[in-house]
Amino acid sequence: MDEVLLRSLTPHVLGIVVRRGADFASAEDAVQEALIEALRVWPDDPPRDPKGWLVTAAWRKFLDAARSDSARRRREDVVDVEPAPGPASTVDDTLQLYFLCAHPSLTPSSAVALTLRAVGGLTTRQIAQAYLVPEATMAQRISRAKRTVGTVRFDQPGDVATVLRVLYLVFNEGYSGDVDLAAEAIRLTRQLAAAIDHPEVAGLLALMLLHHARRAGRTAADGSLVPLAEQDRGRWDTAAIAEGVAILQAALARDRLGEFQAQAAIAALHADAPTAGETDWVQIVEWYDELAKLTGSPVVRLNRAVAVGEADGARAGLAALAEVDDTLPRHAAVAAYLHERDGDLVTAARLYSEAAAKAPNLAERDHLTRQAARLNTHLRG
Repeated sequence: MDEVLLRSLTPHVLGIVVRRGADFASAEDAVQEALIEALRVWPDDPPRDPKGWLVTAAWRKFLDAARSDSARRRREDVVDVEPAPGPASTVDDTLQLYFLCAHPSLTPSSAVALTLRAVGGLTTRQIAQAYLVPEATMAQRISRAKRTVGTVRFDQPGDVATVLRVLYLVFNEGYSGDVDLAAEAIRLTRQLAAAIDHPEVAGLLALMLLHHARRAGRTAADGSLVPLAEQDRGRWDTAAIAEGVAILQAALARDRLGEFQAQAAIAALHADAPTAGETDWVQIVEWYDELAKLTGSPVVRLNRAVAVGEADGARAGLAALAEVDDTLPRHAAVAAYLHERDGDLVTAARLYSEAAAKAPNLAERDHLTRQAARLNTHLRG
């Protein structure tokens, strides 16, 4: 059984069932039941037209559910005609599904879960494992999301910016369990890039590829984090870097700069440097200036302070950091790094310890604790 094929067909089939009159929640349930049936039947009797088979099976599942529900008698009168046998429509509704699943009426976590289920073709169990939550909890989250978008017309979806943020959220979740969400986000973004000609979609795909290319170098054999400056660049994926840079260059040439293109430009400068010491920090600061204009984000200003510290010295970086809200996550970690670069090891050790206590995950906490211990050992020696 080719599960990749089933996953690739899921959004197409779901879109067709919705367009034929089913509400989103019922259509999604019907498609999932059809996929289960396919897993049971196809190994012994593979269809000549997999997409047409799934559309017909999903439509029948939907009709069966409609007939058994007395509250939907009126809908049954409208939809009680099966589609004619033969190849399914070639209309691709994947793009509309992206926008529907990323509707602004949904919370970010619900939009991510619904996108993975409806467009990504993942099961509720897979999504729950990826997010380290009970399957019942994820099922409730997806069910609430389906009910919310059930009142939204298929031709009144969210906007491109919302879709891109949802995909970026998926990418940033990384991976756990049997679902690699970073790879899944890249797969979904490739689909979107093939369906819509938009420089920011290309910018997001380039950004994902450039970040993902460095993945193998980010952790040591024991699972500990490896800072960018210490990573073995020979472990980076040069093919992914080349693809990301090419996509980015084509997007930038259209002169419609957006935040994902600017972020990708920064990532490209890191990836392009043969060694950490050869990184073009001056140009990175310039890109952070552009990014700050586009977003007004305090997190961007925090990251810019690091770049300023590398380009113009630690004192300049600390001066830039002084203009950033010190309650931001990772502010203490940045301050610790810049103070260490400035030679104030006592302050740096204290700040590393403070940052470790506030770290959002175990790997980062362990890394910051090691930094504090390293400086304290040096001070005692």
